Order: sequence, then structure tokens, then C-alpha cells
Amino acid sequence: MKAKTTIKGIQELQAYNVRAIAALQPTGAAGEAIQYGTSALHRAAVVYTHVVTGSLRGAHHMVIENQGRRGRIFINPQVINPKTKTRPAVYGVEEHERGGSHAFYHMAVEERGKIILEKMNEILVRGLK
Repeated sequence: MKAKTTIKGIQELQAYNVRAIAALQPTGAAGEAIQYGTSALHRAAVVYTHVVTGSLRGAHHMVIENQGRRGRIFINPQVINPKTKTRPAVYGVEEHERGGSHAFYHMAVEERGKIILEKMNEILVRGLK
């Protein structure tokens, strides 16, 4: 005698699996979440950067890499302050290391990080529906 086994809801599970795989692609919800998170954190870092000439604030740069799987925010090493002829990538590190309200990347993460991560999570969850 052969045993007969059935799995209830297998089609729904397979459909969910297809959606999950699509959502995790760089062209899906995961990529959208990375783009959102990178740009939102970049905006926050720009806002928290103190302005003297504006070169440091303008030197913040963001890139989406690894075929959309990673976002990076950094001070562009190619930028030169036209007034002082110095590089924001050099004095920006010193400014950040002063800490407190001078630590623009730290401030961005501390003040906006949780909200940004929550929105990224919403994007991912929406992609699974």
C-alpha cells in the first residue's frame, strides 16, 4: 500500500517564495531599500555638517555599489575647497573626530538611523506582499 501525502497551501507557499526571491534582488525591494537608506543617511549627514565655506558639506558623496547590493557614503577625496585649497576629505575627518555636534556621520546614524532602518524594513515587507 502506498502512503498518500498532501501539503495544504503549497501553491501559496511557492508564490510567496517567488515574491521573496524577487524582493531580495537588487532590482527589487532590497535594492529600493538600499537606495532609500543610502540617500536618506546621506541627506542627514549633509544636514548635520557644520558650514564654514560649504565645501565639506558639498563633498559628501554617496554611491550604490555591488550591483545595487551596497550603498556607501563618504567625503569625496577629489574635492578641493576653492578658498583654502585644502581637501574636505582631510579636514572633514578631523572635524568629525572632534565629536559631539561636529561628528556628522555619527549624528546622522544616532538621530536618523532608527527611522531610516524602519522605512527600509517597510520597503522590504511591502516587497514581500
